[in-house]
Order: sequence, then structure tokens, then C-alpha cells
Amino acid sequence: MNNKPLSTFGVKSSPSGARGQSLFRNYFKIAVRNLWRHKSFSAINIFGLALGIATCLLIMLYVQNELSYDRFNEKADQIVRVIFRGKMNGGEIKEANVMPPVAQTFKKDFPEVLDATRLRSYGTPRITYGNKMFREDPIAFVDANFFQVFTLPLIKGDAATVLQQPNTVIISKAVAKKYFGNEDPIGKVLLFKDNNNTALTVTGIYNEIPVNSHFERFGLLASMTTLPEAKEDTWMASNFFTYLILPKDYDYRKLESKLPQEVDKYIGPQLQKAMGVSISQFRQSGNDISFKLQPLTSIHLHSDLTGDMQPSGDIQYVYIFSVVAVFMLLIACINFMNLSTAGASKRAKEVGIRKVMGSVKSQLVRQFMVESLLLTAVALVLSILLVQAALPFFNNLTHLSLSLQFWSNPYVIPALILFGLITGILAGSYPAFFLSSFNPITVLKGKFTSGKGSIGLRSALVVFQFFISISLIIGTLVVYQQLSYIRHKKLGYNKEQVIVVQESYWLGNNAEAFKQQLLQDPRVLYASTSGYLPAGPSYNNNFLVYADNQTTQLTNTLRYMVDDQYIPALGMQMVAGRNFSKEYGSDSTAIIINETAARAFGWKGDALQHTLSRTNNDGKTTTYHVIGIVKDFHFKSLHELITPLVMVLGNDNANIIVKAKTKEIAGLLKTMKSKWDGLTTASPFTYSFLDDRFNNTYKAEQNIGLILGIFAGLTIFVACLGLFALATFSTEQRTKEIGIRKVLGADVSGIVSLLSKDFLKLVLIAFVVASPVVWLVMNKWLQDFAYRIQISVWMFVVAAVAVLLIALLTVGFRAIKAALANPVRSLRTE
Repeated sequence: MNNKPLSTFGVKSSPSGARGQSLFRNYFKIAVRNLWRHKSFSAINIFGLALGIATCLLIMLYVQNELSYDRFNEKADQIVRVIFRGKMNGGEIKEANVMPPVAQTFKKDFPEVLDATRLRSYGTPRITYGNKMFREDPIAFVDANFFQVFTLPLIKGDAATVLQQPNTVIISKAVAKKYFGNEDPIGKVLLFKDNNNTALTVTGIYNEIPVNSHFERFGLLASMTTLPEAKEDTWMASNFFTYLILPKDYDYRKLESKLPQEVDKYIGPQLQKAMGVSISQFRQSGNDISFKLQPLTSIHLHSDLTGDMQPSGDIQYVYIFSVVAVFMLLIACINFMNLSTAGASKRAKEVGIRKVMGSVKSQLVRQFMVESLLLTAVALVLSILLVQAALPFFNNLTHLSLSLQFWSNPYVIPALILFGLITGILAGSYPAFFLSSFNPITVLKGKFTSGKGSIGLRSALVVFQFFISISLIIGTLVVYQQLSYIRHKKLGYNKEQVIVVQESYWLGNNAEAFKQQLLQDPRVLYASTSGYLPAGPSYNNNFLVYADNQTTQLTNTLRYMVDDQYIPALGMQMVAGRNFSKEYGSDSTAIIINETAARAFGWKGDALQHTLSRTNNDGKTTTYHVIGIVKDFHFKSLHELITPLVMVLGNDNANIIVKAKTKEIAGLLKTMKSKWDGLTTASPFTYSFLDDRFNNTYKAEQNIGLILGIFAGLTIFVACLGLFALATFSTEQRTKEIGIRKVLGADVSGIVSLLSKDFLKLVLIAFVVASPVVWLVMNKWLQDFAYRIQISVWMFVVAAVAVLLIALLTVGFRAIKAALANPVRSLRTE
């Protein structure tokens, strides 16, 4: 037979370039006609693929954002942060900030340190300009070379000199607009309301700190030389975030290996003076302290330190979502293959005729690949529309500002086109080779069969789809159960109906008067002043103590400064001794410890007969007598074990904690606002609820659970499309068999059962394979929680039943339709 491939498509001889263009146009026309001829089939295929691509794109945006943190800095790969780690009896030290002299000392001692800079965060103090007072703009003090280390472009001012002088400050563009309107702020004086009412002269304006930065979004950056503590030579107090610049391609671990000598050289003598123990004795007792280095680009995803400026991300979630994105795209492509090959019987005669007319396999492959790429292009466009529609919801859920950035980033459109081509080739290659391989004589005789090999492959692909679906369902159940456990676990304190009046230090000397006014309200049970809260962000205050004057064994505890109303306001329980009381003048040196602290000190009996001592940086020792033991309560995230904690009596008016005894909270809040406004106009009345602060602690996990649930639902939906396609293909292949069975008396239920059992077997196989894998993965995820659930059998049973029911409904719909068909028509068709 003479092959005349061009005449097959009605194309006349022409130069090679024109011939190629004409061939492509012909492929394109035929592809459009075929897709339009099978509109419903094409629509299902396009929508399934679009869902997969949209999900993949959405997750890729999230992952790219997480991996982009701090990479806007030109020297990002050279910058490391110095952190402080240690272990002491009863607890671990893991601090993001270090001592004042570290930066310059390391630069002096190590030639590989090219430069060093510091940042000291100072919260949200009161700032006044003229007769106007401002708040809610966090301030930090930074060294003069800060802008030589970090890439934060200035709008006004010289980066090299802008913060060289004491009492100078640069402000963000937003703060300049807020404080000065259209005035030029350069040279204006702001009054920083600290203990000294420091005057700061504005010397520059900078753009906002990027969102994808581990820095807090500071509105003001003041010169470090303004702070007296920045010049201190103490190695016993950590308040400064410290960064080093190392040479390009330098392994920071080489420098890290030299840092123990700095501990011995500088911390050792001061430890000896303050605690009366040498550094060697300190280590012999099982303690240790050290400096470590943390690459700038790993801070966001690999940090578990206390005192960090921003809540950190988690590399585990990046891995999880990356895997979900890949699997979702694979499932969509598998679904595409199944749908395409399931429709093979409708294209079999077409292929046979084309081959008889002279088309070779390569031409048919190209034809089907063009159809695949065309369908993928439509799906890609639809997926972009889906992503744009879903982004506001996703951004609200994750508190991010993700966008596709079509025009601002020149790589986005080429990347999307390349992504579409790869997806189209991946999804269309198997159907193209499968469809083009039909034997023309066989299919024209009406004896088309796909062969056992192709059926086995499609079955394996369905198993893979449901393997992923079942894994996501079980994973989502585990996440939700862990979050439910967190919400309902006994915390050791009562978080219900507790109002936190924030930043009560704005009341100044009126804070105590405000508290007493609240206590006189019959709707208020207790009112306490303290900056320390067991839920949400709170102060971290390491308190190194030794028991009963035994100076050889230091214990690291966390100190809470509280008043006599604190313990009853939060519903904590005393297991021994008593609470603080105004009736005892000696309570100024009294201390209350938690049960974990008592165990750390080795006090198995009566701890009330013991004392704790602490030596200050000046060598002065204070001895506290234990007056009570409070029942352990969770003052940290449930990711962490309860550690030793001590409470001392003090006047810390950062917050006022109000325990209400009324359910009419709105009326009480209105009264509280009125009393606040009567005492100060410096700041508006702001409050939060303790239970909300607790829930926000686990917001990331809640979001992960919700997102996993959504992706699990989408994955099952797309997998069901593939299952529906396979069921359609199977019933078409068995049309004659179904007709004969009905003629011989088979009922509908029997035929449905016959057609469904093979597919349900596939789902059961997927469940058997997925169960051990998902158990291992989710058990590893749970290890991140110090307090966690055990993975139960019922979670697997629920997932299995849910997927079986969904699969049965999917297959059953097509099986019932086939079983109800007129057998005479089925036999005539054959």
C-alpha cells in the first residue's frame, strides 16, 4: 500500500515550511472538531485537569512565598544570625537574641567575620510629635551599618551615615505620612516616651519592610548609640538580635566550631563572678551553654527559638503541600489518561480508517498530542481563572498576600506556558500512543478491545488516585482530632470569660486606680495586673536560680511577675501552701513555683521549707522563700513540655486581666471603656479574650487542617472522575454481555453488583496500601507535639467507608444506567 500521508488530510504539496504550517493547522482543526463533537466528555476532562492545575498553582504560590523569606537581601546567602542555646537542670535555653558585645567581639576575634550588626526590638512605645501622640508603630534600635548588611532601600537619607549619630531615627514611608502628612519629616523631632523621654531627630525615610522578612514590620528604626545598654559589656543578659556577614561560599559551620572558646573567654569569668561557679564546674553539673549560627534564609522555616520577631513557618508544611501539589497534578493527569483511553472505542474506527488511508503512527501520535495540548491549554486558562477566584479566600485563610503577578514578574507567563506544555505532554503521551496503536483490521471488524495490559494500567492508575485520596482523608482526620484534643485538654487554668485589657501601661500611674474601679463592679470577679499570659505571645524571662544556696547546680526557670489576684483570676489551683497576700509584708521575697519546678529541684516532700537564690549581674544575691506550689498549667504551646516556672510578686502593668462573672460581656466592656477613657486619652481602649488568644496560638494548625480538608475533597472529586471514566469504558466493553444477562433474567441489582465489584476491589487495594504509609507520616507529624493523640483504628475505618461509599455512588450511577438500558438495543448495537 502506498502511504500518502498528506492526501489523508487533504493537503497539497508545498514547500516544507508551508507544509508544516498547513499540517499543524489541519491537526488543530481536527482536534477542535473532535473536542466539540464530544462536548460533555471534553468538558469533564477539561474541568478535572483545570482543578488539578489550579490546585498545583495555588500551592506553588504558597511554597514559593515561604521559600522566598529574606531572599530580597543582596547578601542573603552570606548573612547568619548568632543565637544562644543551652541546657540546664529542668529546661532548655533556645534564644534568638544574644548579649550586647557579641557583634563587635566576634568581628574583632574572627577575620572571616566581614561585618556585624545588631537590632534591639523595643515594642510599641508612645511617640509624640508636637501635641499629637501616636502608637501601634513598633520601633527598633539598629547599628549604623544596618543598611550595609540588609537591603532595605532608603527613600531619603544616606544609608552610610543616616544613623551614625545618637538620638537619630529613620521612619517608614507609612509612618511619615501618618505623623507628618505632606510635611517634609527630615529634621523633625519625635519624643520617644521611655523612662528618659528621649528626643529623636528624623534623618531618613525608608520603604516598608517586605512582608516576606523575619523582621517585624518596624515603623521606626533609631540609632543604636542612643541606647545605654548597647554599650554594656555584660555577657549575662540577652536582648540583641545579632547578624554577621561571612565571605561568599564560606561554610558557616567552620566559624561555629570556634565559638565554644568565646563562651570560655567571655561568659566564663562573668559566670564565676555572678554565680560563684566556674564554667568547667557549670558543665560538670550537666549544664551547657553555647553560641550557634543560623543562616538568614533558614530563619523563617527552621526556627524554634523564643523571642523571635515574627511567628515562624514550618518546613514540614512546605514539604507536605509540595507533595500534595505534585500528587494533585499527577491525579489530574492520570484522570486525563483514563478519560482519554476510556473513550477509545469511540475513536477506534476513526483510527482504523486513517491507517487504511495511509496515515502512519507518528502522524496519529502528533494528532492526538495536538488534541491533548489544546485541551490542556483550555484547562490552563480555566485554572488561572479558578486561582484568581480562589486567591482572596486562600489569602484570608493563610494571612498572606499571594498573587500571580502576570505583568510585574516577566517570568510568570513563560513559566505558565512551559508548565502547560509539560502537563499536556505528560497527560497526553500515553493516550496518544495507545490510540495510535490500534490494529486497523481488528477495529474495522468491530472487535475493538484495549487488551489486558491497558486495562491493568488504568486500574493501577485508579488505585494510585485513591491511594492519595485516602491518605489525605486520614491525614485530615488526624489533624482535626489533634486540634480537638488541644481545644479540650485541661490546661490548668480557666480561659473562659477572661478579658485582657491590653497595654494598660498607657494608664501610667492610673493603672491601679483603673483596676480598683473594675474590682468594685459587681460583674467583675477578679482583676489582676501582669504582662504574663499563659495563652498567646507573652514575655519570656529566663530566671537562673539555685536551690537552698547550692551554687553548684543552676536551674533555668521562666519567671512570671504577678500580683495577688493573678492565680484566682485565671482559676489556677494551689496544691500546697498559699497565694501571695497583701497581709504579708515578707511576700516581697516570696516565690511560688509550679509542680515541674519542684520536681526539677528534687523536692519530693514539702517544698515550703526551701529557698531559691538568684545572683544578679552586679554579684548581689537575692534569696526567695517558697510559699506555695501551683498546679502545673500550660503556659507554652502544647508543642512543648511544661518547664519549671516561678512566680514573684511585682508591679507589671502591661495588661489587666479581668475575670468576669457575667455572660453579658458587651455591657461590661462598654463600662470598662468608659472608665478607661476617663483616665487617659493617650491610647484607645483595646482588649482581647484569653480563649481567642489561645485559639490563635494554633491558628497555623487549624489552617493546615482546613486546607488539607479542601484538598482532600478536590482530590476525591477528580479521582471519581477517573473512576467514572473507567466505569463508562467497562460498561461499553460489556454492552452485549449485559444485554444477554438481562434477557436471561438478571435483575438490575445483580448487574450493578457485577459491574461495581471490580472497582470496589481497586479502592480496597488503595486503602490497604495507603494505611501504613499515612500512619507513618502522620505519626511523625504528631511527634512535633509534646501532648498528642494516638492514631486510632476508627480513623482508618471512617476513611475506608467514606471512600467506598463515594466510589460506589460514582460507579453505581453508571452501572445502573447500563443495567436499565433496553437489552434489545444493546444486542442490536453489538
